[in-house]
Amino acid sequence: MTTQRLFFALELPAPLQQELVRWRAENFAEDAGRPIAAANLHLTLAFLGEVSDETSLRLQQLAGRISQPGFAIDLDDAGHWPRPGVVWLGCQRPPRGLLQLANLLRAQAARHGCAQSAPSFHPHVTLLRNAAHKVALPPRGFHWRLDVSHFVLCSSRFEKGQTRYQVLARWPLSTPKGD
Repeated sequence: MTTQRLFFALELPAPLQQELVRWRAENFAEDAGRPIAAANLHLTLAFLGEVSDETSLRLQQLAGRISQPGFAIDLDDAGHWPRPGVVWLGCQRPPRGLLQLANLLRAQAARHGCAQSAPSFHPHVTLLRNAAHKVALPPRGFHWRLDVSHFVLCSSRFEKGQTRYQVLARWPLSTPKGD
Protein backbone atom coordinates (compact mmCIF):
# COMPACT_ATOMS: atom_id res chain seq x y z
CA MET A 1 0.00 0.00 0.00
CA THR A 2 1.43 3.37 -1.01
CA THR A 3 0.94 6.55 0.97
CA GLN A 4 1.43 10.25 0.38
CA ARG A 5 1.80 13.19 2.78
CA LEU A 6 -1.27 15.31 1.99
CA PHE A 7 -3.03 18.52 2.98
CA PHE A 8 -6.01 20.60 1.84
CA ALA A 9 -5.11 24.24 1.22
CA LEU A 10 -5.90 27.57 -0.35
CA GLU A 11 -3.52 28.53 -3.11
CA LEU A 12 -2.05 32.01 -3.24
CA PRO A 13 -1.85 33.53 -6.73
CA ALA A 14 1.73 33.83 -8.02
CA PRO A 15 1.71 37.68 -7.96
CA LEU A 16 0.68 37.61 -4.27
CA GLN A 17 3.35 35.00 -3.51
CA GLN A 18 6.00 37.27 -5.06
CA GLU A 19 4.67 40.33 -3.24
CA LEU A 20 4.81 38.48 0.10
CA VAL A 21 8.39 37.35 -0.58
CA ARG A 22 9.43 40.98 -1.27
CA TRP A 23 7.58 42.19 1.85
CA ARG A 24 9.19 39.45 3.97
CA ALA A 25 12.68 40.40 2.71
CA GLU A 26 12.03 44.06 3.55
CA ASN A 27 10.60 43.39 7.02
CA PHE A 28 12.49 40.46 8.54
CA ALA A 29 16.18 40.10 9.28
CA GLU A 30 18.07 37.56 7.17
CA ASP A 31 18.74 35.44 10.26
CA ALA A 32 15.08 35.50 11.41
CA GLY A 33 14.45 31.99 10.05
CA ARG A 34 14.41 29.82 6.94
CA PRO A 35 12.22 31.50 4.30
CA ILE A 36 9.53 29.45 2.62
CA ALA A 37 9.87 29.39 -1.18
CA ALA A 38 7.38 31.61 -3.00
CA ALA A 39 5.82 28.63 -4.80
CA ASN A 40 5.19 26.94 -1.43
CA LEU A 41 3.29 29.85 0.18
CA HIS A 42 -0.28 28.69 0.87
CA LEU A 43 -2.90 28.59 3.63
CA THR A 44 -3.42 25.08 5.01
CA LEU A 45 -7.05 24.13 5.65
CA ALA A 46 -6.46 20.58 6.93
CA PHE A 47 -3.21 18.67 7.35
CA LEU A 48 -3.83 14.99 6.66
CA GLY A 49 -0.40 13.42 7.18
CA GLU A 50 0.53 10.13 5.50
CA VAL A 51 -2.57 8.95 3.65
CA SER A 52 -3.18 5.76 1.68
CA ASP A 53 -4.27 6.03 -1.94
CA GLU A 54 -7.66 4.56 -0.99
CA THR A 55 -8.28 7.14 1.75
CA SER A 56 -7.05 9.92 -0.52
CA LEU A 57 -9.61 8.96 -3.18
CA ARG A 58 -12.41 8.85 -0.59
CA LEU A 59 -11.47 12.27 0.78
CA GLN A 60 -11.34 13.66 -2.76
CA GLN A 61 -14.86 12.33 -3.41
CA LEU A 62 -16.12 13.99 -0.24
CA ALA A 63 -14.34 17.27 -1.09
CA GLY A 64 -16.06 17.24 -4.47
CA ARG A 65 -19.45 17.33 -2.74
CA ILE A 66 -18.74 20.58 -0.92
CA SER A 67 -20.99 23.38 -2.11
CA GLN A 68 -20.12 26.67 -0.51
CA PRO A 69 -19.77 30.23 -1.76
CA GLY A 70 -16.36 31.75 -2.24
CA PHE A 71 -15.10 34.32 0.26
CA ALA A 72 -12.37 36.90 0.78
CA ILE A 73 -9.57 36.78 3.34
CA ASP A 74 -7.83 39.88 4.64
CA LEU A 75 -4.20 39.03 5.41
CA ASP A 76 -3.61 41.73 8.03
CA ASP A 77 -1.98 40.00 10.99
CA ALA A 78 1.43 38.46 11.67
CA GLY A 79 2.95 36.51 14.51
CA HIS A 80 5.69 34.21 15.74
CA TRP A 81 5.15 30.83 17.36
CA PRO A 82 8.47 30.17 19.14
CA ARG A 83 7.96 26.46 19.91
CA PRO A 84 7.49 25.32 16.31
CA GLY A 85 9.71 28.21 15.15
CA VAL A 86 7.15 29.61 12.69
CA VAL A 87 6.64 33.20 11.58
CA TRP A 88 3.23 33.56 9.96
CA LEU A 89 0.88 35.92 8.18
CA GLY A 90 -2.82 35.58 8.96
CA CYS A 91 -6.10 37.37 9.40
CA GLN A 92 -7.37 39.23 12.44
CA ARG A 93 -10.96 38.25 11.63
CA PRO A 94 -11.19 34.97 9.70
CA PRO A 95 -14.30 34.96 7.48
CA ARG A 96 -17.02 32.48 8.32
CA GLY A 97 -16.65 30.78 4.91
CA LEU A 98 -12.99 30.01 5.64
CA LEU A 99 -13.77 28.57 9.07
CA GLN A 100 -16.66 26.48 7.71
CA LEU A 101 -14.56 25.03 4.88
CA ALA A 102 -11.63 24.20 7.15
CA ASN A 103 -13.86 22.65 9.82
CA LEU A 104 -15.66 20.50 7.25
CA LEU A 105 -12.42 19.24 5.68
CA ARG A 106 -10.84 18.60 9.10
CA ALA A 107 -13.92 16.68 10.29
CA GLN A 108 -13.95 14.51 7.15
CA ALA A 109 -10.23 13.82 7.59
CA ALA A 110 -10.66 12.90 11.25
CA ARG A 111 -13.49 10.48 10.41
CA HIS A 112 -11.09 8.73 8.02
CA GLY A 113 -8.27 8.46 10.56
CA CYS A 114 -6.08 11.19 9.13
CA ALA A 115 -3.67 13.06 11.39
CA GLN A 116 -4.32 16.64 12.38
CA SER A 117 -1.41 18.94 13.18
CA ALA A 118 -3.36 20.98 15.74
CA PRO A 119 -6.71 20.56 17.49
CA SER A 120 -7.80 24.10 16.61
CA PHE A 121 -7.60 25.96 13.33
CA HIS A 122 -5.56 29.16 13.12
CA PRO A 123 -5.59 30.27 9.48
CA HIS A 124 -2.13 31.41 8.43
CA VAL A 125 0.50 31.46 5.72
CA THR A 126 3.89 30.26 6.99
CA LEU A 127 6.56 32.79 5.97
CA LEU A 128 9.58 31.48 7.92
CA ARG A 129 10.53 28.22 9.64
CA ASN A 130 13.25 27.53 12.22
CA ALA A 131 12.68 30.95 13.79
CA ALA A 132 13.87 29.90 17.23
CA HIS A 133 14.85 33.27 18.68
CA LYS A 134 12.52 36.21 19.20
CA VAL A 135 11.56 37.70 15.85
CA ALA A 136 10.79 41.39 15.49
CA LEU A 137 7.44 41.68 13.73
CA PRO A 138 6.73 44.51 11.28
CA PRO A 139 4.49 47.37 12.41
CA ARG A 140 0.78 46.98 11.71
CA GLY A 141 -0.64 48.52 8.58
CA PHE A 142 0.10 45.77 6.08
CA HIS A 143 -2.85 44.25 4.23
CA TRP A 144 -3.50 41.91 1.33
CA ARG A 145 -6.90 40.69 0.20
CA LEU A 146 -7.21 37.15 -1.10
CA ASP A 147 -10.39 36.33 -3.04
CA VAL A 148 -10.96 32.60 -2.64
CA SER A 149 -12.81 30.78 -5.41
CA HIS A 150 -11.43 27.24 -4.94
CA PHE A 151 -9.43 24.94 -2.68
CA VAL A 152 -6.89 22.23 -3.44
CA LEU A 153 -5.45 18.93 -2.24
CA CYS A 154 -1.65 18.92 -2.25
CA SER A 155 1.05 16.36 -1.72
CA SER A 156 4.25 17.24 0.08
CA ARG A 157 7.53 15.56 -0.82
CA PHE A 158 11.06 16.18 0.39
CA GLU A 159 13.40 15.84 -2.61
CA LYS A 160 17.01 16.90 -3.07
CA GLY A 161 17.01 18.87 0.17
CA GLN A 162 13.82 20.81 -0.62
CA THR A 163 10.14 20.45 0.15
CA ARG A 164 8.02 20.32 -2.99
CA TYR A 165 4.24 20.70 -3.08
CA GLN A 166 2.13 19.36 -5.93
CA VAL A 167 -1.55 20.10 -6.47
CA LEU A 168 -3.36 16.79 -6.93
CA ALA A 169 -6.93 18.07 -7.23
CA ARG A 170 -8.81 21.39 -7.27
CA TRP A 171 -12.45 22.15 -6.39
CA PRO A 172 -14.42 25.35 -7.03
CA LEU A 173 -16.38 27.18 -4.39
CA SER A 174 -19.76 28.30 -5.62
CA THR A 175 -23.21 29.30 -4.53
CA PRO A 176 -24.99 26.35 -2.84
CA LYS A 177 -27.76 24.72 -4.87
CA GLY A 178 -31.19 26.08 -4.14
CA ASP A 179 -30.10 29.69 -3.63
